[in-house]
Amino acid sequence: MSRIPGVKTRRNAELGLLGFAMVLVAIYGATVEANQLDSISPSFWVPAALLSVLFFCLHLVVRFTAPYADPVLIPAVALINGLGVGFLRRLDIARALARDEPVPGIFAGTGGRQLAWTLASLILAAVLLVVVRDHKSVSRYAYTLGLIGIVLVMIPAVLPSSISEVNGAKLWIRIGSFSIQPGEFAKLALVSFFAYYLVRKREVLSLASRRFLGVDFPRGRDLGPVVTVWLLSLLVLVFEKDLGTALLYFGLFVVTLYVATERASWLIIGLLLFFGGVYLAYVLGASVGGPFANFYDRAEVWLDPFDSDQYERIGGSYQLVQSLLGLGTGGLFGTGPGAGSPLLVPEVRTDFIFAGMGEEIGLFGLTTLLVVYLLIVERGLRAAIGVRDSFGKLVAGGLAFTLGLQVFVIVGGISGLIPLTGQTTPFLSAGGSSLMANWLLIAMLLRISDAARRPASGGPAERSAGPKQPPAQLHGAMTEVIKP
Repeated sequence: MSRIPGVKTRRNAELGLLGFAMVLVAIYGATVEANQLDSISPSFWVPAALLSVLFFCLHLVVRFTAPYADPVLIPAVALINGLGVGFLRRLDIARALARDEPVPGIFAGTGGRQLAWTLASLILAAVLLVVVRDHKSVSRYAYTLGLIGIVLVMIPAVLPSSISEVNGAKLWIRIGSFSIQPGEFAKLALVSFFAYYLVRKREVLSLASRRFLGVDFPRGRDLGPVVTVWLLSLLVLVFEKDLGTALLYFGLFVVTLYVATERASWLIIGLLLFFGGVYLAYVLGASVGGPFANFYDRAEVWLDPFDSDQYERIGGSYQLVQSLLGLGTGGLFGTGPGAGSPLLVPEVRTDFIFAGMGEEIGLFGLTTLLVVYLLIVERGLRAAIGVRDSFGKLVAGGLAFTLGLQVFVIVGGISGLIPLTGQTTPFLSAGGSSLMANWLLIAMLLRISDAARRPASGGPAERSAGPKQPPAQLHGAMTEVIKP
Protein backbone atom coordinates (compact mmCIF):
# COMPACT_ATOMS: atom_id res chain seq x y z
CA MET A 1 0.00 0.00 0.00
CA SER A 2 1.40 3.37 -0.96
CA ARG A 3 1.70 6.19 1.50
CA ILE A 4 -0.24 9.45 1.18
CA PRO A 5 2.07 12.43 0.53
CA GLY A 6 2.28 14.91 3.37
CA VAL A 7 1.01 12.47 6.04
CA LYS A 8 3.48 11.18 8.66
CA THR A 9 3.82 7.42 8.94
CA ARG A 10 5.92 7.35 12.18
CA ARG A 11 8.28 4.77 10.69
CA ASN A 12 11.34 6.77 11.74
CA ALA A 13 10.01 6.80 15.31
CA GLU A 14 9.66 3.01 15.09
CA LEU A 15 13.25 2.72 13.91
CA GLY A 16 14.51 4.88 16.78
CA LEU A 17 12.58 2.85 19.37
CA LEU A 18 13.87 -0.35 17.82
CA GLY A 19 17.45 0.87 18.12
CA PHE A 20 16.89 1.78 21.77
CA ALA A 21 15.42 -1.68 22.47
CA MET A 22 18.46 -3.40 20.93
CA VAL A 23 20.82 -1.23 23.01
CA LEU A 24 19.03 -2.51 26.13
CA VAL A 25 19.41 -6.09 24.89
CA ALA A 26 23.15 -5.55 24.34
CA ILE A 27 23.54 -4.07 27.84
CA TYR A 28 21.70 -7.05 29.30
CA GLY A 29 24.04 -9.46 27.49
CA ALA A 30 27.12 -7.58 28.70
CA THR A 31 25.87 -7.62 32.30
CA VAL A 32 25.20 -11.37 32.12
CA GLU A 33 28.76 -12.07 30.95
CA ALA A 34 30.25 -9.75 33.56
CA ASN A 35 28.44 -11.56 36.37
CA GLN A 36 28.98 -15.10 35.08
CA LEU A 37 32.44 -14.92 33.52
CA ASP A 38 33.89 -11.99 35.54
CA SER A 39 34.70 -10.39 32.19
CA ILE A 40 32.95 -9.20 29.05
CA SER A 41 33.91 -11.05 25.88
CA PRO A 42 34.60 -9.06 22.70
CA SER A 43 31.59 -10.74 21.05
CA PHE A 44 28.98 -9.85 23.68
CA TRP A 45 27.27 -7.54 21.18
CA VAL A 46 26.85 -10.16 18.44
CA PRO A 47 23.42 -11.55 19.48
CA ALA A 48 22.01 -8.03 19.80
CA ALA A 49 23.52 -7.08 16.43
CA LEU A 50 22.05 -10.15 14.71
CA LEU A 51 18.64 -9.43 16.24
CA SER A 52 18.94 -5.80 15.13
CA VAL A 53 19.47 -6.89 11.53
CA LEU A 54 16.48 -9.24 11.66
CA PHE A 55 14.15 -6.66 13.19
CA PHE A 56 15.42 -3.98 10.81
CA CYS A 57 14.47 -6.21 7.87
CA LEU A 58 10.96 -6.58 9.29
CA HIS A 59 10.87 -2.82 9.77
CA LEU A 60 11.62 -2.37 6.05
CA VAL A 61 8.81 -4.77 5.15
CA VAL A 62 6.39 -2.79 7.31
CA ARG A 63 7.66 0.50 5.87
CA PHE A 64 6.69 -0.58 2.34
CA THR A 65 3.65 -2.81 2.95
CA ALA A 66 1.97 -1.24 6.00
CA PRO A 67 3.38 2.31 6.26
CA TYR A 68 0.76 3.55 8.74
CA ALA A 69 1.05 0.60 11.14
CA ASP A 70 1.50 1.29 14.85
CA PRO A 71 5.15 2.29 15.43
CA VAL A 72 5.32 0.86 18.98
CA LEU A 73 4.41 -2.78 18.36
CA ILE A 74 7.63 -4.02 16.75
CA PRO A 75 10.05 -2.29 19.19
CA ALA A 76 8.09 -3.50 22.24
CA VAL A 77 7.96 -7.09 21.03
CA ALA A 78 11.59 -6.95 19.86
CA LEU A 79 12.67 -5.93 23.37
CA ILE A 80 10.96 -8.92 24.98
CA ASN A 81 12.16 -11.29 22.26
CA GLY A 82 15.72 -10.02 22.60
CA LEU A 83 15.73 -10.35 26.39
CA GLY A 84 14.39 -13.88 25.99
CA VAL A 85 17.28 -14.81 23.69
CA GLY A 86 19.73 -13.20 26.13
CA PHE A 87 18.35 -15.09 29.13
CA LEU A 88 18.38 -18.42 27.31
CA ARG A 89 22.02 -17.85 26.38
CA ARG A 90 22.63 -17.01 30.05
CA LEU A 91 21.26 -20.48 30.92
CA ASP A 92 23.54 -22.09 28.33
CA ILE A 93 26.58 -20.40 29.88
CA ALA A 94 25.53 -21.46 33.40
CA ARG A 95 25.17 -25.11 32.34
CA ALA A 96 28.57 -25.05 30.65
CA LEU A 97 30.23 -23.59 33.76
CA ALA A 98 28.52 -26.15 36.01
CA ARG A 99 29.89 -28.98 33.84
CA ASP A 100 33.36 -27.42 33.40
CA GLU A 101 32.76 -27.17 29.66
CA PRO A 102 33.78 -24.36 27.28
CA VAL A 103 31.37 -21.44 26.95
CA PRO A 104 29.00 -22.25 24.07
CA GLY A 105 29.12 -20.21 20.89
CA ILE A 106 26.54 -17.67 19.82
CA PHE A 107 24.68 -20.17 17.67
CA ALA A 108 24.90 -23.10 20.10
CA GLY A 109 22.54 -24.26 22.81
CA THR A 110 19.03 -23.07 23.54
CA GLY A 111 19.93 -19.43 22.91
CA GLY A 112 21.24 -20.26 19.43
CA ARG A 113 18.09 -22.21 18.59
CA GLN A 114 15.96 -19.31 19.79
CA LEU A 115 17.87 -17.03 17.40
CA ALA A 116 17.04 -19.41 14.57
CA TRP A 117 13.37 -19.54 15.60
CA THR A 118 13.31 -15.75 15.70
CA LEU A 119 14.54 -15.67 12.10
CA ALA A 120 11.84 -18.14 11.04
CA SER A 121 9.17 -16.22 12.94
CA LEU A 122 10.07 -12.88 11.38
CA ILE A 123 10.04 -14.45 7.91
CA LEU A 124 6.50 -15.75 8.55
CA ALA A 125 5.40 -12.34 9.84
CA ALA A 126 6.85 -10.64 6.75
CA VAL A 127 5.14 -13.13 4.44
CA LEU A 128 1.79 -12.48 6.12
CA LEU A 129 2.22 -8.71 5.69
CA VAL A 130 3.11 -9.15 2.01
CA VAL A 131 0.35 -11.63 1.21
CA VAL A 132 -2.49 -10.18 3.32
CA ARG A 133 -2.79 -6.61 2.07
CA ASP A 134 -6.33 -6.22 3.44
CA HIS A 135 -7.33 -7.85 6.71
CA LYS A 136 -10.94 -8.14 5.52
CA SER A 137 -9.86 -10.72 2.93
CA VAL A 138 -9.26 -13.19 5.78
CA SER A 139 -13.03 -13.30 6.41
CA ARG A 140 -13.50 -15.19 3.13
CA TYR A 141 -11.86 -18.22 4.70
CA ALA A 142 -13.45 -17.91 8.15
CA TYR A 143 -15.19 -21.29 8.23
CA THR A 144 -12.11 -23.04 6.86
CA LEU A 145 -10.00 -21.38 9.53
CA GLY A 146 -12.53 -22.39 12.19
CA LEU A 147 -12.32 -26.03 11.11
CA ILE A 148 -8.52 -25.89 11.02
CA GLY A 149 -8.48 -24.35 14.50
CA ILE A 150 -10.65 -27.09 15.99
CA VAL A 151 -8.55 -29.81 14.34
CA LEU A 152 -5.32 -28.26 15.63
CA VAL A 153 -6.75 -28.08 19.16
CA MET A 154 -7.95 -31.68 19.21
CA ILE A 155 -5.00 -33.42 17.50
CA PRO A 156 -2.88 -33.75 20.70
CA ALA A 157 -5.93 -35.03 22.61
CA VAL A 158 -6.39 -38.06 20.34
CA LEU A 159 -2.70 -38.90 19.97
CA PRO A 160 -0.97 -41.37 22.32
CA SER A 161 0.52 -39.82 25.43
CA SER A 162 3.99 -40.96 24.39
CA ILE A 163 4.09 -38.39 21.58
CA SER A 164 1.76 -35.69 22.90
CA GLU A 165 2.16 -35.37 26.69
CA VAL A 166 4.70 -33.19 28.48
CA ASN A 167 4.51 -32.61 32.25
CA GLY A 168 0.99 -34.04 32.39
CA ALA A 169 -0.50 -31.81 29.65
CA LYS A 170 -1.26 -33.20 26.18
CA LEU A 171 -0.44 -30.17 24.06
CA TRP A 172 2.34 -31.38 21.77
CA ILE A 173 3.12 -33.43 18.69
CA ARG A 174 6.57 -34.97 19.11
CA ILE A 175 8.22 -37.07 16.41
CA GLY A 176 11.87 -37.74 17.17
CA SER A 177 13.67 -34.45 17.73
CA PHE A 178 10.85 -32.50 16.06
CA SER A 179 8.06 -31.09 18.22
CA ILE A 180 5.27 -28.61 17.65
CA GLN A 181 2.45 -27.21 19.76
CA PRO A 182 -0.50 -26.90 17.35
CA GLY A 183 -2.70 -25.07 19.83
CA GLU A 184 -0.50 -21.98 19.47
CA PHE A 185 -1.57 -21.65 15.84
CA ALA A 186 -5.15 -22.69 16.56
CA LYS A 187 -5.85 -19.50 18.50
CA LEU A 188 -5.12 -17.36 15.41
CA ALA A 189 -7.51 -19.37 13.27
CA LEU A 190 -10.23 -19.41 15.93
CA VAL A 191 -10.05 -15.63 16.44
CA SER A 192 -10.77 -15.07 12.74
CA PHE A 193 -13.66 -17.54 12.80
CA PHE A 194 -15.19 -16.12 15.99
CA ALA A 195 -14.95 -12.59 14.59
CA TYR A 196 -16.67 -13.51 11.31
CA TYR A 197 -19.39 -15.52 13.06
CA LEU A 198 -20.17 -12.77 15.57
CA VAL A 199 -20.28 -10.06 12.90
CA ARG A 200 -23.00 -12.05 11.13
CA LYS A 201 -24.92 -12.99 14.30
CA ARG A 202 -24.40 -9.82 16.33
CA GLU A 203 -27.98 -8.54 16.04
CA VAL A 204 -29.46 -11.86 17.18
CA LEU A 205 -27.04 -12.27 20.09
CA SER A 206 -27.70 -8.69 21.23
CA LEU A 207 -31.39 -9.36 21.87
CA ALA A 208 -32.42 -9.52 25.52
CA SER A 209 -35.25 -11.56 27.00
CA ARG A 210 -35.37 -10.42 30.63
CA ARG A 211 -33.68 -8.03 33.01
CA PHE A 212 -32.20 -9.29 36.30
CA LEU A 213 -30.39 -7.09 38.85
CA GLY A 214 -30.09 -4.34 36.27
CA VAL A 215 -28.48 -6.60 33.65
CA ASP A 216 -30.17 -7.61 30.39
CA PHE A 217 -29.74 -11.32 29.74
CA PRO A 218 -30.00 -12.95 26.29
CA ARG A 219 -32.72 -15.30 25.14
CA GLY A 220 -32.30 -18.97 25.98
CA ARG A 221 -32.23 -19.98 22.33
CA ASP A 222 -29.19 -17.74 21.75
CA LEU A 223 -27.05 -19.51 24.38
CA GLY A 224 -26.22 -22.32 21.94
CA PRO A 225 -22.87 -20.95 20.66
CA VAL A 226 -21.61 -20.15 24.17
CA VAL A 227 -22.63 -23.55 25.54
CA THR A 228 -20.99 -25.26 22.54
CA VAL A 229 -17.66 -23.48 23.07
CA TRP A 230 -17.96 -24.16 26.82
CA LEU A 231 -18.33 -27.89 26.16
CA LEU A 232 -15.36 -27.83 23.78
CA SER A 233 -13.31 -26.08 26.47
CA LEU A 234 -14.28 -28.76 28.99
CA LEU A 235 -13.19 -31.41 26.50
CA VAL A 236 -9.83 -29.67 26.23
CA LEU A 237 -9.61 -29.57 30.03
CA VAL A 238 -10.46 -33.28 30.29
CA PHE A 239 -8.51 -34.81 27.41
CA GLU A 240 -5.57 -32.39 27.15
CA LYS A 241 -5.41 -31.92 30.94
CA ASP A 242 -4.64 -28.24 30.74
CA LEU A 243 -6.63 -25.50 32.44
CA GLY A 244 -4.75 -22.68 30.71
CA THR A 245 -5.65 -23.78 27.19
CA ALA A 246 -9.30 -24.27 28.13
CA LEU A 247 -9.40 -20.83 29.76
CA LEU A 248 -7.70 -19.26 26.73
CA TYR A 249 -10.17 -20.55 24.15
CA PHE A 250 -13.32 -20.03 26.18
CA GLY A 251 -12.24 -16.60 27.42
CA LEU A 252 -11.38 -15.57 23.87
CA PHE A 253 -14.86 -16.41 22.61
CA VAL A 254 -16.72 -14.82 25.50
CA VAL A 255 -14.74 -11.57 25.37
CA THR A 256 -15.13 -11.36 21.58
CA LEU A 257 -18.85 -11.93 22.07
CA TYR A 258 -18.97 -9.12 24.63
CA VAL A 259 -17.12 -6.75 22.28
CA ALA A 260 -19.52 -7.62 19.46
CA THR A 261 -22.75 -7.21 21.45
CA GLU A 262 -21.68 -4.77 24.23
CA ARG A 263 -23.72 -6.80 26.72
CA ALA A 264 -22.12 -7.47 30.12
CA SER A 265 -24.50 -10.40 30.60
CA TRP A 266 -22.35 -12.52 28.28
CA LEU A 267 -19.34 -11.98 30.56
CA ILE A 268 -21.40 -13.00 33.59
CA ILE A 269 -22.70 -16.12 31.85
CA GLY A 270 -19.20 -16.98 30.63
CA LEU A 271 -17.65 -16.66 34.07
CA LEU A 272 -20.40 -18.76 35.66
CA LEU A 273 -20.04 -21.48 33.03
CA PHE A 274 -16.26 -21.58 33.25
CA PHE A 275 -15.94 -21.65 37.02
CA GLY A 276 -18.82 -24.12 37.21
CA GLY A 277 -17.02 -26.41 34.77
CA VAL A 278 -13.72 -26.09 36.67
CA TYR A 279 -15.42 -26.92 39.97
CA LEU A 280 -17.16 -29.91 38.37
CA ALA A 281 -13.81 -31.17 37.04
CA TYR A 282 -12.25 -30.75 40.50
CA VAL A 283 -15.05 -32.68 42.24
CA LEU A 284 -14.99 -35.48 39.67
CA GLY A 285 -11.20 -35.66 39.91
CA ALA A 286 -11.41 -36.12 43.67
CA SER A 287 -14.09 -38.80 43.47
CA VAL A 288 -13.67 -40.80 40.27
CA GLY A 289 -10.18 -39.78 39.09
CA GLY A 290 -9.67 -40.83 35.47
CA PRO A 291 -9.20 -37.94 33.01
CA PHE A 292 -9.99 -35.43 35.78
CA ALA A 293 -7.24 -36.67 38.13
CA ASN A 294 -4.51 -34.47 36.62
CA PHE A 295 -6.53 -31.30 37.12
CA TYR A 296 -7.39 -32.35 40.67
CA ASP A 297 -3.70 -32.88 41.46
CA ARG A 298 -2.78 -29.46 40.06
CA ALA A 299 -5.53 -27.84 42.09
CA GLU A 300 -4.31 -29.53 45.26
CA VAL A 301 -0.76 -28.34 44.57
CA TRP A 302 -2.05 -24.82 44.06
CA LEU A 303 -4.08 -24.85 47.29
CA ASP A 304 -1.13 -25.89 49.48
CA PRO A 305 2.22 -25.97 47.62
CA PHE A 306 4.29 -26.13 50.82
CA ASP A 307 2.60 -29.28 52.10
CA SER A 308 5.37 -31.86 52.61
CA ASP A 309 3.46 -34.66 50.87
CA GLN A 310 2.75 -32.45 47.85
CA TYR A 311 6.36 -31.26 47.66
CA GLU A 312 8.04 -34.68 47.77
CA ARG A 313 5.88 -36.73 45.42
CA ILE A 314 6.60 -36.90 41.69
CA GLY A 315 4.62 -34.30 39.82
CA GLY A 316 3.93 -32.44 43.05
CA SER A 317 4.58 -28.87 44.11
CA TYR A 318 8.38 -28.86 43.68
CA GLN A 319 8.20 -26.68 40.55
CA LEU A 320 5.86 -24.14 42.11
CA VAL A 321 7.82 -23.94 45.36
CA GLN A 322 11.10 -23.38 43.53
CA SER A 323 9.40 -20.70 41.45
CA LEU A 324 8.11 -18.90 44.53
CA LEU A 325 11.49 -19.16 46.25
CA GLY A 326 13.21 -17.74 43.19
CA LEU A 327 10.80 -14.79 43.05
CA GLY A 328 11.28 -14.22 46.77
CA THR A 329 15.07 -14.34 46.47
CA GLY A 330 14.99 -11.66 43.81
CA GLY A 331 13.23 -9.18 46.07
CA LEU A 332 12.66 -5.67 44.73
CA PHE A 333 15.79 -5.20 42.60
CA GLY A 334 16.97 -8.77 41.91
CA THR A 335 20.39 -10.32 42.16
CA GLY A 336 21.44 -8.87 38.81
CA PRO A 337 21.43 -10.43 35.30
CA GLY A 338 23.62 -13.53 35.44
CA ALA A 339 24.06 -13.45 39.22
CA GLY A 340 21.16 -15.68 40.28
CA SER A 341 20.52 -19.44 40.31
CA PRO A 342 17.66 -19.92 37.83
CA LEU A 343 18.73 -23.49 37.02
CA LEU A 344 17.26 -24.52 40.38
CA VAL A 345 13.81 -23.85 38.91
CA PRO A 346 12.54 -26.76 36.77
CA GLU A 347 11.51 -25.95 33.18
CA VAL A 348 13.05 -22.49 33.52
CA ARG A 349 13.54 -22.37 29.73
CA THR A 350 9.80 -22.59 29.03
CA ASP A 351 6.99 -22.52 31.59
CA PHE A 352 9.00 -20.92 34.41
CA ILE A 353 11.18 -18.46 32.52
CA PHE A 354 9.37 -15.55 34.17
CA ALA A 355 10.35 -16.88 37.61
CA GLY A 356 13.95 -17.42 36.53
CA MET A 357 14.24 -13.88 35.23
CA GLY A 358 12.41 -12.55 38.28
CA GLU A 359 15.19 -13.76 40.58
CA GLU A 360 17.71 -11.67 38.66
CA ILE A 361 15.77 -8.52 37.72
CA GLY A 362 13.53 -8.36 40.79
CA LEU A 363 10.02 -7.08 41.23
CA PHE A 364 10.77 -3.78 39.51
CA GLY A 365 12.21 -5.56 36.48
CA LEU A 366 9.26 -7.95 36.23
CA THR A 367 6.86 -5.04 36.57
CA THR A 368 8.64 -3.31 33.69
CA LEU A 369 8.25 -6.43 31.56
CA LEU A 370 4.55 -6.62 32.40
CA VAL A 371 4.17 -2.94 31.47
CA VAL A 372 5.71 -3.69 28.06
CA TYR A 373 3.23 -6.54 27.60
CA LEU A 374 0.45 -4.20 28.68
CA LEU A 375 1.64 -1.66 26.13
CA ILE A 376 1.44 -4.27 23.35
CA VAL A 377 -2.10 -5.23 24.40
CA GLU A 378 -3.11 -1.56 24.64
CA ARG A 379 -1.81 -0.87 21.14
CA GLY A 380 -3.76 -3.85 19.85
CA LEU A 381 -6.94 -2.57 21.47
CA ARG A 382 -6.25 0.90 20.06
CA ALA A 383 -6.08 -0.64 16.58
CA ALA A 384 -9.41 -2.37 17.27
CA ILE A 385 -11.03 0.91 18.25
CA GLY A 386 -9.61 2.81 15.30
CA VAL A 387 -10.32 0.39 12.45
CA ARG A 388 -13.54 1.12 10.58
CA ASP A 389 -14.99 -2.37 9.90
CA SER A 390 -16.57 -4.69 12.47
CA PHE A 391 -14.54 -7.73 11.42
CA GLY A 392 -11.25 -5.89 11.96
CA LYS A 393 -12.42 -4.60 15.34
CA LEU A 394 -13.23 -8.09 16.59
CA VAL A 395 -10.06 -9.67 15.19
CA ALA A 396 -7.76 -7.01 16.67
CA GLY A 397 -9.61 -7.03 19.99
CA GLY A 398 -9.55 -10.82 20.13
CA LEU A 399 -5.85 -11.06 19.30
CA ALA A 400 -4.90 -8.40 21.85
CA PHE A 401 -7.00 -10.09 24.54
CA THR A 402 -5.50 -13.49 23.68
CA LEU A 403 -1.99 -12.17 24.23
CA GLY A 404 -2.95 -10.49 27.51
CA LEU A 405 -4.79 -13.56 28.80
CA GLN A 406 -1.87 -15.84 27.96
CA VAL A 407 0.50 -13.63 29.96
CA PHE A 408 -1.98 -13.60 32.85
CA VAL A 409 -2.33 -17.39 32.81
CA ILE A 410 1.40 -18.10 32.93
CA VAL A 411 2.30 -15.34 35.40
CA GLY A 412 -0.65 -16.30 37.59
CA GLY A 413 0.52 -19.92 37.55
CA ILE A 414 4.14 -19.31 38.59
CA SER A 415 3.10 -16.85 41.30
CA GLY A 416 0.44 -19.13 42.82
CA LEU A 417 -2.52 -16.98 41.80
CA ILE A 418 -4.09 -19.76 39.73
CA PRO A 419 -3.20 -23.46 39.18
CA LEU A 420 -0.16 -24.14 37.01
CA THR A 421 -0.71 -24.52 33.27
CA GLY A 422 1.31 -25.57 30.27
CA GLN A 423 1.32 -22.17 28.60
CA THR A 424 4.52 -20.44 27.51
CA THR A 425 5.36 -16.78 28.09
CA PRO A 426 4.89 -15.03 24.72
CA PHE A 427 8.15 -14.01 22.97
CA LEU A 428 10.18 -14.91 26.07
CA SER A 429 10.08 -18.69 26.49
CA ALA A 430 12.11 -21.11 24.40
CA GLY A 431 10.19 -22.80 21.62
CA GLY A 432 9.44 -22.25 17.97
CA SER A 433 5.67 -22.86 17.99
CA SER A 434 4.91 -20.12 20.49
CA LEU A 435 7.33 -17.64 18.93
CA MET A 436 6.09 -18.12 15.38
CA ALA A 437 2.41 -18.03 16.32
CA ASN A 438 2.79 -14.87 18.39
CA TRP A 439 4.80 -13.07 15.69
CA LEU A 440 2.00 -13.94 13.25
CA LEU A 441 -0.38 -12.40 15.78
CA ILE A 442 1.70 -9.22 15.83
CA ALA A 443 1.82 -9.14 12.03
CA MET A 444 -1.98 -9.26 11.91
CA LEU A 445 -2.19 -6.45 14.44
CA LEU A 446 0.24 -4.43 12.30
CA ARG A 447 -1.97 -4.97 9.26
CA ILE A 448 -5.13 -3.91 11.10
CA SER A 449 -3.43 -0.92 12.75
CA ASP A 450 -2.27 0.21 9.30
CA ALA A 451 -5.90 0.29 8.18
CA ALA A 452 -6.94 2.02 11.40
CA ARG A 453 -4.29 4.76 11.24
CA ARG A 454 -4.44 5.34 7.48
CA PRO A 455 -6.00 8.78 6.86
CA ALA A 456 -9.39 8.73 5.18
CA SER A 457 -9.17 10.34 1.74
CA GLY A 458 -11.20 10.65 -1.38
CA GLY A 459 -10.28 9.52 -4.86
CA PRO A 460 -7.53 11.01 -7.02
CA ALA A 461 -9.88 13.60 -8.56
CA GLU A 462 -10.88 14.87 -5.14
CA ARG A 463 -7.28 15.13 -3.91
CA SER A 464 -6.16 16.96 -7.06
CA ALA A 465 -8.93 19.54 -6.80
CA GLY A 466 -7.08 21.38 -4.06
CA PRO A 467 -8.36 22.38 -0.62
CA LYS A 468 -12.10 22.39 -0.02
CA GLN A 469 -13.89 25.73 0.12
CA PRO A 470 -15.63 26.57 3.39
CA PRO A 471 -19.42 26.21 3.29
CA ALA A 472 -21.53 29.28 2.62
CA GLN A 473 -22.75 31.17 5.69
CA LEU A 474 -26.48 30.73 6.26
CA HIS A 475 -27.03 34.25 7.63
CA GLY A 476 -26.30 35.72 4.16
CA ALA A 477 -28.68 33.46 2.26
CA MET A 478 -32.06 34.53 0.89
CA THR A 479 -35.10 33.52 2.91
CA GLU A 480 -38.35 32.42 1.34
CA VAL A 481 -41.56 31.87 3.32
CA ILE A 482 -43.90 29.13 2.06
CA LYS A 483 -47.53 29.38 3.18
CA PRO A 484 -49.66 26.31 3.38
